[in-house]
Amino acid sequence: MSDTGRQSLTDKATAALKPDSEKSTTEHFGDKLKGKSDSAASTLQPQSEKSTTQRVGDTFSSNSNNDQPSLTQKAKNAMGLGENNQ
Repeated sequence: MSDTGRQSLTDKATAALKPDSEKSTTEHFGDKLKGKSDSAASTLQPQSEKSTTQRVGDTFSSNSNNDQPSLTQKAKNAMGLGENNQ
């Protein structure tokens, strides 16, 4: 379960596992918008108020806003399923 205002881990995983080549323009736009929104929410929400699940999800999705690709994105890039720049 995700914290209020945050993207669920299931939604993140579903978006990450679908190859970019199979996504429509709308899906690409939606993924970027949801990712930016979730990242902003992650930054604004104090660690002490995050659920354990959300903290783990933030770790794997690299929601620390330091312009580093997430572990999921790195894996997609390594398999040739994602963009190579992030």
